[in-house]
Amino acid sequence: MLVLVAPGQGSQTPGFLTPWLDLPGVEDRLREWSADIDLDLVHYGTNADADEIRDTAVAQPLLVAAALVSARQLLPTAEDFSTRVGAAAGHSVGELAAAALTGVLDETTAMGLVRRRGLAMAQAASVTETGMSALLGGEAEVVLPHLERLGLTPANVNGAGQIVAAGTAEQLAALAEDKPEGTRRVVPLKVAGAFHTHHMAPAVSVLESAAAELTVADPHTRYVSNRDGAVVTEGVEVVRRLVGQVANPVRWDLCMDTFKELGVTALLEVCPGGTLTGLAKRALPGVRTLALKTPEDLDAAGALIAEYATTA
Repeated sequence: MLVLVAPGQGSQTPGFLTPWLDLPGVEDRLREWSADIDLDLVHYGTNADADEIRDTAVAQPLLVAAALVSARQLLPTAEDFSTRVGAAAGHSVGELAAAALTGVLDETTAMGLVRRRGLAMAQAASVTETGMSALLGGEAEVVLPHLERLGLTPANVNGAGQIVAAGTAEQLAALAEDKPEGTRRVVPLKVAGAFHTHHMAPAVSVLESAAAELTVADPHTRYVSNRDGAVVTEGVEVVRRLVGQVANPVRWDLCMDTFKELGVTALLEVCPGGTLTGLAKRALPGVRTLALKTPEDLDAAGALIAEYATTA
């Protein structure tokens, strides 16, 4: 069974969309969305520097746009997707791409919602200097109490020996000086806030208002939620979880447990792929993985889909 996943914030790099613009229709689609959400996705995906695309209000729409245009090169219609992909999920903001790809939201609506999400989270992050750091290695039963003692939140429990801590700049500095026993490294992430923590509570109310205006459908393909790894079958519940997830931890470890229970045999990560396939290689041994980074990966991705496509 093939699982398709969409990465979250921090996976963007300067110019990562440049080669995709050479494909028919991609630049036109990006310019349409740019006009809809008042954000130049082409500029930010090709010419902007690392600091510009680190901005939450920019990074989030950019990542969802990249996920959608890359996935649609391989699975252009809802029927293509639902008959070939056994389950889909996204990490953090990647959940919005997964919601669009599984038919919960149309793509234009998803882009509008992620723009509002990014702006609201950027505003919430501006109140206090906050951030996130990945802890590599270490056991959860040691890491989690250590973070609690420092006042930090385990914002992403990613499995495969990776937990992401979020909090104030001072708390993260203290973590860098006093890492948990067994942790190999503490790596600051390219994000501009303590996402998936109480610091994001103001953004939740903004998204609740936005969500009330949406037209929602039930997913045509299994949708696996960051909240608890559950397969969510009702579109309204998917959107409710998308809103609340802004201020609650991402449980990617539980998502991968669900993939395993569903019988995953292959995992495809859409552009800008790499992070989630890296986690899967460690947590899902024996599962074929492929990260979609540039159009050069499309042939291999198409072959993977052909080999592992499912109608289950």
